[in-house]
This record gives sequence, structure tokens and C-alpha cells, in this order.
Amino acid sequence: MNRPTKLTLLRMFLIPFIVVLSYMDARWTHWAMLAIFLAASMTDWLDGYLARKHNQVTTLGKLLDPLADKLLVLTAFLVLLEHRNLPAWLVILMIGREMAITGLRAFLAAEKVILPAGQAGKWKMVFQVIALSFLFVASEHIVFYYVGMITMGIALILSLWSASWYLIDFWQLLGEKIMAEQMAGKKRV
Repeated sequence: MNRPTKLTLLRMFLIPFIVVLSYMDARWTHWAMLAIFLAASMTDWLDGYLARKHNQVTTLGKLLDPLADKLLVLTAFLVLLEHRNLPAWLVILMIGREMAITGLRAFLAAEKVILPAGQAGKWKMVFQVIALSFLFVASEHIVFYYVGMITMGIALILSLWSASWYLIDFWQLLGEKIMAEQMAGKKRV
């Protein structure tokens, strides 16, 4: 197992600590959740950087990395929802988007078609991490809450924007695959 994959597994290992800390009623736990969340988020950048730099991109890494990302972000959304730092409608939209895009990508992967992450999706993740970071410590100062919610609004816009591009790409790739299969079928006749 290479170093980038170990970093991805570390990200997954850190997630339960955020959940446990969310049930503790001490002021320091908000800062501890933030520290763990940021450390886990940094492993996302670092594992990708190392995998590309050292040519260590693996099938396992391609599978685990997006899974770890989604588990981390969805955990943060649910913890903040439970603490009433995020409205349910926003969490439903964000989680729904993640599930829909994951489903599209899984369907295409089964068809041996790769749908890479787009630039808007990458920026969505950056804004989500920033917003979630502020919202973890929102109880410390009202400004943190407002900065977190404004940034989350930007993340929501980017999330819906990137989802629309995923859908367009999905239908285009699927159409190309169907056309290629039809052409191959005609050649065999």
C-alpha cells in the first residue's frame, strides 16, 4: 500500500473522532473538531499531490479517495445539522447532489466510461471546507456563523452548477457510448 492510499485511509480513520467530539459538551471540542476536519481535509490535497508527483495513482486510490472525501464532508454536514448550525434543506440539497453525482459516476464506471471531476466541483469542495470550518466554531462568535453561511451559499451555487455540468457530460458520454455500440453492431451484420 503506497503513501497516498495510507493518507486516504487516515482521512477515513479521523472521521469518527469528529462524531465523538460532537457529543461532548465542552468549549474546546469545537476547536478540536475543526482541527481534525482541517487535518483530514489536508490529506485530501496531499494524497492527490503525492500520487501524481510519484506516479502512484492506483485503482484502490481512485476508489477510496472520493469515498473518503464524501464521508468526511457528509459527516461534517450531519454533525452541524444536529447542532443546528445548518438548515436541513441545505444539507438535503448538498447530500442529494453528492449521491446523484456518485450514482452517475458509478453507472458510467460500470460502462467503462470515466467522468473526471470538473473545476466547478473542485471549487465547490474548497468552499465547502472553508464554510464547514467556520461553522464548526460558529458558537464561538456570530461572525464565524455568518462567514460560514455566506461561504456555504457560494458552495451551494457551485454544487448545483457543477451538478448541471456533470449531467450534461453524463448524457453526452452515454450518447457517445450508445452510438459507438450501434455502429459496432451494424458493422457485424
